[in-house]
Amino acid sequence: MIASEFEVSTSSKTQALDITHRVESVVHTNGAEEGVCIVYVPHTTAGIMINEGADPAVVQDILVKLEELVPWRGAYRHAEGNSAAHIKSSLLGHAATVAIKGGRLKLGTWQAIFFCEFDGPRHRRVEVSVLKG
Repeated sequence: MIASEFEVSTSSKTQALDITHRVESVVHTNGAEEGVCIVYVPHTTAGIMINEGADPAVVQDILVKLEELVPWRGAYRHAEGNSAAHIKSSLLGHAATVAIKGGRLKLGTWQAIFFCEFDGPRHRRVEVSVLKG
């Protein structure tokens, strides 16, 4: 297994950053032709999502809908005041697994990997593990 990590910086409370090229770089740098890539975020108020990367309106629609479903202000008990961020990251999840074939991530035509921030702005870490097949 090959493990690597990189940092991302967010500039707003809620934000989605396309990290596909950074993840692909880890796969390419480590020479994985076949295998599995695991992208993981070790933060409780951020998540990982795979969705359409061609039209930025799709990701914006997702973030807007998440805000409607889990508004920042609510009858939450968590004393730190960021319960909505915890809930949103739990809904999205903290990891994604993508097959590697021919030295590339086996994503669909329109798919991209997004780091999703729900309690920014912050400096965050993304961990990438590559299991060569």
